[in-house]
Amino acid sequence: MTRPTARVLALLELLQSGGTHTVASLAGRLGVDERTLRRYARHLTDLGIPIESRRGRYGGYRLTAGYKLPPLMLTDDEAVAVVLGLVAGSRTGLVSAAGAAADSASAKVRRVLPAELRRRLDSLLSAADFTAPEWSASPPGTAELLVLADAARRRRPVTITYTSWRGSSSERRVEPYGLVFHSGRWYVTGFDSLRGEVRTFRLDRVAAAELEPGTFEVPAEFDPISRVLSGLAEVSYPHEVSVLLHTTVAEVRTKLPASVATVTETAGGVRLLLRANRLEWAAAVLAWLGCTFEIEYPDELRTEVVRLADRLSACAAR
Repeated sequence: MTRPTARVLALLELLQSGGTHTVASLAGRLGVDERTLRRYARHLTDLGIPIESRRGRYGGYRLTAGYKLPPLMLTDDEAVAVVLGLVAGSRTGLVSAAGAAADSASAKVRRVLPAELRRRLDSLLSAADFTAPEWSASPPGTAELLVLADAARRRRPVTITYTSWRGSSSERRVEPYGLVFHSGRWYVTGFDSLRGEVRTFRLDRVAAAELEPGTFEVPAEFDPISRVLSGLAEVSYPHEVSVLLHTTVAEVRTKLPASVATVTETAGGVRLLLRANRLEWAAAVLAWLGCTFEIEYPDELRTEVVRLADRLSACAAR
């Protein structure tokens, strides 16, 4: 699509937002002079789109009230962005009701595009491969996601029906401070009246969500992302590990994200708290960090570190 044509369509997009727009403001948004802007407006009129022109200090252009525009008008760049965005959302778990909703939306977009652009997009989708595996976890329900997002924005409490990882179901009154998408899953974090503290919930375990009367205030400087990541690092596992590292917090964070480990400064260095299914994994993490350390607990971790060192020495000897 040629640049002038793209700008004419961009002008139409601006006018669709409603109201009267001054010539100066439209020209500034499009990066053209006012004479060129008027020429673009005439192009739209020639295409049969009813543009109203108003003179005077507060005059400008607007669409005729009640006019219905064609269902979709996208530039090549916009069409590629929309379709690839739907593909990416489906693959990563970002899109709720992932497969069916994303596929049907993509099909609707392609169906109303010009034939040549549709052909090129279909070629892109058939030729593209992805190195990252497709996310297979259950996405959250669309209704629950939208209710919680609305509640977080308007600071309204909600009642949710939540199923824990053990399979037990309970009803909670939650003040949602924010929604976070991390590693293929949606989370909501906020004050849980049942526990009397800030908690984090997986949205794919929320069976129902309903707005409640009242409002709440988010604590000053509360960071939903930090809270979700630290909460993930505190999830219960068979083994808890505490190690004193002789390095800095910044160095540890270059290799271990907040969702994996809790790191705090101490007088003797940095205390690392890990939770793991297997102690041999924790031993490998310590080797990966590349600094000296002192194991605080459990004692079984010392045995795993020695075993790992012996295996590495034997491999090097070969």
